[in-house]
Amino acid sequence: MCNGPLWNKILLFALPLMASSILQLLFNAADVVVVGRYALAAVGSNSALINLLINLFVGLSVGTNVVVARDLGAGRHDNVSRSVHTSITLALISGVGMAVFGVIMVRQLLEWMSSPTDVIDLATVYLRIYFLGMPANMLYNFGAAILRAQGDTQRPLYFLTAAGIVNVVLNLCFVIGLGMDVDGVALATIISQYISAALVLRCLMGETGPLHLELRKLRLEWSVVRRILQVGLPAGFQGIVFSLSNVVIQSSLNSFNDAALVAGSAASSNIENFVYAAMNSFYQTALTFCGQNYGAAKCKRVDKTLFLCVTFSMTTGLVLGNLAYLFGRPLVSIYAPGEEEVIRQALIRMSFICCPYLLGGFMDTMVGGLRGIGYSV
Repeated sequence: MCNGPLWNKILLFALPLMASSILQLLFNAADVVVVGRYALAAVGSNSALINLLINLFVGLSVGTNVVVARDLGAGRHDNVSRSVHTSITLALISGVGMAVFGVIMVRQLLEWMSSPTDVIDLATVYLRIYFLGMPANMLYNFGAAILRAQGDTQRPLYFLTAAGIVNVVLNLCFVIGLGMDVDGVALATIISQYISAALVLRCLMGETGPLHLELRKLRLEWSVVRRILQVGLPAGFQGIVFSLSNVVIQSSLNSFNDAALVAGSAASSNIENFVYAAMNSFYQTALTFCGQNYGAAKCKRVDKTLFLCVTFSMTTGLVLGNLAYLFGRPLVSIYAPGEEEVIRQALIRMSFICCPYLLGGFMDTMVGGLRGIGYSV
């Protein structure tokens, strides 16, 4: 990352990241396609809540990425090892805490969000099972952040592919084979998450350099935690602010008690996420490249990295966002075949979000560059 031409290295780093995110979304889309409209409303009515609760801890994984990348760029390998073990410990603690909180509080949270009466029971079942997968979710996010810090975006893609295939197969087995509902979808999801987490941990334990993980060395080193929090907490709080606004919007939609409206919004949101994930890969690229080059005191490369990442991100948003809206009807029909009212509601939302989505790419990528050099607030 610190030598030679940048544009090709940025693309080689970003494209596997983009593929990983899109693949993850495809597997999530398979969840709602398998179980149909009411499950779409049930899952869609709580996606904003899920994001609100996990964004703080995903923000901490951003802190991990920056801390490890800067130490790698500066050649501080002892610090890298301490950061790896502290990060995995932090992932385990936060994941278990989230699981306990989610299982206990989920019904009350959905009631506060005015979840539609005809889907609240399904949504509660889905979320309670989903939250049991939080330790795996956190371990994968933190482990993948560590690998990305040294430029490795391919192995997380392979792990995600393997876990995602298992997710789809289990969806079909549980829902079609065993006649389960959203409980089958949620169960398939968390099993696949534990598989991806296990693969990431196995990968880190097999590393021979500074990223090598030894389970007996897992502990919280507070000097490392402080460095992670300096970048990760503001990143997590920003995610919470965005998610909180989405929770308010989702609560307003839920208050209509109209499953078609909620399902249309959920279908649109699923499609928008593909565009966002493609743009967001350049945010993560800026984060890591800027971190390593700043650690190596190569500030001109930081500037060039940011310019290239913003250009790639905005071009991606412009093309994919408008294509998503242009082909909106057939895309939404995948989620809700023959449901004209669901399709109509989805297209209204997509017209406001997808067409100008390149602005989101600009915003995120600039933030990634700033976080990469340590300015997260």
